[in-house]
Amino acid sequence: MKQWGSALFPLTILFALAGLTFWLRVATELPEIRHDGKHRHDPDYIVTSAQLRKIDETGKLKYTLKATDIKHYPDDDTTDLSQPDLVFLNPKKSTLTLTSDLAHMSKDGEQVDLYGNVRIVRAATAKDPAMIATTPELTVFPDEDKAFTKSPVLITQGKSLIKGVGLQMDNRAQTYILESNASAVLESKHAPKTTP
Repeated sequence: MKQWGSALFPLTILFALAGLTFWLRVATELPEIRHDGKHRHDPDYIVTSAQLRKIDETGKLKYTLKATDIKHYPDDDTTDLSQPDLVFLNPKKSTLTLTSDLAHMSKDGEQVDLYGNVRIVRAATAKDPAMIATTPELTVFPDEDKAFTKSPVLITQGKSLIKGVGLQMDNRAQTYILESNASAVLESKHAPKTTP
């Protein structure tokens, strides 16, 4: 019993010193500070009055994206746009135009977040007037022809008006689904027209 007691004290000191040495090594090793600018969020290029075009597999123009300024950031490979104007072109459907004050595009270009005075305009047809929707922000997936927002939305078409909170938009199916608090005033096409 005495031998264990006398051996335990030096072993405890030895383990304490080993632990302290390991802690000092970790604490004193600082990460290397790089001065190459890779971790700064500065644009590597700025383009003014630019237009991007997306062509489908058959060579037809699918959509265009214009902006007054385009800034690309190399640290996360994202892009910011000022006054973006996104136009979906489909000869079988009404042209759809999305505009806003600002936009942020993901590195792969698959997601575009529009901010500030977002306006969605579906062009008029021979049968229907133009549809106009406004919202503070909108997330767009250009290749999928889809978009959504969780913000308040106001949609007008002729004298009809619909408002609600949250929107799921599918341009291919031409559907617009309000998620909650929806209310509407709809103009009937079959109601007799009155003259003042």
